[in-house]
Amino acid sequence: MSVEQTYTMIKPDGVRNGHIGQIITRFENAGLSIDRLELADVTEEQARANYKEHEGKPFYDGLITYITSGPVVKMVVSGEGAVAKVRTLMGATNPADAAPGTIRGDFGLIMDENVIHGSDSVASAEREIGIFFN
Repeated sequence: MSVEQTYTMIKPDGVRNGHIGQIITRFENAGLSIDRLELADVTEEQARANYKEHEGKPFYDGLITYITSGPVVKMVVSGEGAVAKVRTLMGATNPADAAPGTIRGDFGLIMDENVIHGSDSVASAEREIGIFFN
């Protein structure tokens, strides 16, 4: 494996419910480094750019409304195999399917508010870092 950068974002429900420190600790305990971190609101333009592959799907408008509903924690995370490592730490997209001990398994409540976003590939990470840290 090689050192990679990935993009991850603690979503509005994760921020609102006070899980920021616990999530960052999980990344650091897994040997990952936080290279950049910012508490910010996601603009509608950023949200639409980030989730463009879902445009036209039934859940798209709700996703845009949700991700822009409150502050998020945007992060660039790096380390050996960072993309896969972050995705493993996050757990399944649907919190009901996420294993205990994963971020979504421990903190997620419903599919539409699943605590965290993480890039699914190095290419996606590069694109998403550009969207949120231009």
